[in-house]
Amino acid sequence: MDDSSRRKPTSRRDPLTRRRSWCCSFAVPPSSPDSISIHHSKALRHGKPETPLAKSAVSNSVPNSPQSAKSGLGLVGRIDPRRILSPGRVSPIDSDPTVDSIQEMGAESSAAVDSAPAARSQSFRVPSKRFRPPRPESSSAGGGNAFDVRLSLRGKKGGLLVLELNSEVLCANSEVFAGLIEEYRKKGSSISSSSMCRIEVPEVENLSMFRETIELMFEEDDITKRLLKIGVFRVIDVLEVSAGIMFSKGVLSCLKYLEAVPWTEEEEEKLRDLFTRFKFDDVTTRDILSRLYLLDSADSEQNLARQLVWSITSSTDAMARNELKSLVKGLLCKSSVYEKELPDLNKEDIYAICQSCLDSLVHLFKETSETVSSEKSVKKDVGKPLIERISRQVDNINWLLEILLDRQMAEEFVDMWANQEELLKMHENASPMVRYELSRVSAVLFIAMGTRKLHCRTESRSGLLQAWFGPMLSDFGWLQRCRKGLSTKALEEAMGQALLTLPLKQQYLLFMEWFRNFSKHGTECPNLSKAFQIWWRRSFLRGSETNAIESR
Repeated sequence: MDDSSRRKPTSRRDPLTRRRSWCCSFAVPPSSPDSISIHHSKALRHGKPETPLAKSAVSNSVPNSPQSAKSGLGLVGRIDPRRILSPGRVSPIDSDPTVDSIQEMGAESSAAVDSAPAARSQSFRVPSKRFRPPRPESSSAGGGNAFDVRLSLRGKKGGLLVLELNSEVLCANSEVFAGLIEEYRKKGSSISSSSMCRIEVPEVENLSMFRETIELMFEEDDITKRLLKIGVFRVIDVLEVSAGIMFSKGVLSCLKYLEAVPWTEEEEEKLRDLFTRFKFDDVTTRDILSRLYLLDSADSEQNLARQLVWSITSSTDAMARNELKSLVKGLLCKSSVYEKELPDLNKEDIYAICQSCLDSLVHLFKETSETVSSEKSVKKDVGKPLIERISRQVDNINWLLEILLDRQMAEEFVDMWANQEELLKMHENASPMVRYELSRVSAVLFIAMGTRKLHCRTESRSGLLQAWFGPMLSDFGWLQRCRKGLSTKALEEAMGQALLTLPLKQQYLLFMEWFRNFSKHGTECPNLSKAFQIWWRRSFLRGSETNAIESR
């Protein structure tokens, strides 16, 4: 029985009459002098010769390397050895390959790889499952062969992808390919007008994304519908390829899609990086840039920070205030992951808010001593206990102090707190359950100085300790019972270290004051024994050495 009788009846038309728009192959393209490289063409446009590196990248590429499999494109050896029709074909396929069909598939590649095995000399048509080809009449508008351009893509990390495409579609969609095709056709009169134009693109970063972008040129429907299926991350890759080959329709569709959908932080960073490497038209990118960048960001950031801090310190809801404090402190701190070359927080604004909180605290303590009528209280605080309002202002001051310490701007606050004479006078007469709130502020400053987070002049340290060391000794018992996040062990250690930074004569006065209080109240007073021993050793045990030095 001859070959014709063994074939299954099909309704296919003659292969020569079929209109095709594109197809792809993993076989090695013929090494013809007619082949033109996109890298070489760009170099000629800019007046630069083709570098040896670009030549070697093309000649040394391995079609069936493992890298091509990693790109999601597959290997020739892994494709079922039967004829797979390109997307341009509209009739069914043969279930089994025949001798004639194999010869037809391998006709183009046999001239380039005569010495290669027979399996590698076959040219397979690999369709895209998500690609619908154009109608036959749209691809045959200009007449001639639909497959008149062979595009060879060589991966940067290996791998080869060959696409056979229609020149009319390429020229209509890509200015880069239009220039390369025109340059190829003008290259010499010896080349027939019906010969296939060969273009090589070396050093392709992502073969699958390059192919997917080319497919968009042949999409009949709206490209945006196709982009909805591939997601934001891959659309950014398609946008990068479209911008590189000057595929205007693809660029506009990608930008339109990206502007209308939310981004993750990873996608946002990737998009920012793309915008730094490519220059797009201002009109088309205006909406996306308005989501990425804020005009006059320096003034806006400072004004916004001041508004946020003011809102938090004036909040009356304890739960919301604590939540917002944690949020804003994380955004404003130096180590914040959100800090993107923003200017330093305006110190004058923070200190103005600190002064406002201190004034409110003075007013509340005056209210406790009945020097101010309770009718003068702020209307929004009417009905709330006085202790709660005092505690809220102390929380605000300590929160602002933490921001200042993180920004290393708290030196001036040490002087502000040391000069609160009104609060010091009222502390003596106030109830212990109220006055200990003031020592919570002193505790933050003592811990910062004792742990080397706060550096200030000797006069500032001396003024602070002379003013608030005594009240701290009186309030330590209440601080132990109402810690509110304060570590009394850390406070005891830090107070001793802060005392040791003063001159020995001032240390003597303060340590003796502590010794008397501790002997009377015991655990109700901070235990500074360790620091006291250091002061004793420095003052007396080494006194003979000091006298010897002075006598010299």
